[in-house]
Amino acid sequence: MALAASLKEADITAALAACQAADSFKHKDFFAKVGLTAKSPDDIKAAFAIIDQDKSGFIEEDELKLFLQNFSASARALTDAETKAFLKAGDVDGDGMIGMDEFATMVKG
Repeated sequence: MALAASLKEADITAALAACQAADSFKHKDFFAKVGLTAKSPDDIKAAFAIIDQDKSGFIEEDELKLFLQNFSASARALTDAETKAFLKAGDVDGDGMIGMDEFATMVKG
């Protein structure tokens, strides 16, 4: 997928394998394993733009549910519990969505 252009395929494969089981996704671990934490602000912004599928400027809950599929079409959807935990971790201002600055903070956090 489009994120594979700026990330190493082996890192993507390893990161996806580490969270293959339901309720095993941990965003901090995933961002580190996939190599996103080491990327430039521009690369993180590009990743945000891909994940923000409806181009609203925010990542909403339905987009988070399909988060892993941005890295591989065959990846699983996040469980409801994982999706809610991911949203809670990133939604600093409490508006129910993750904005670009919130996403960058999550990735670098």
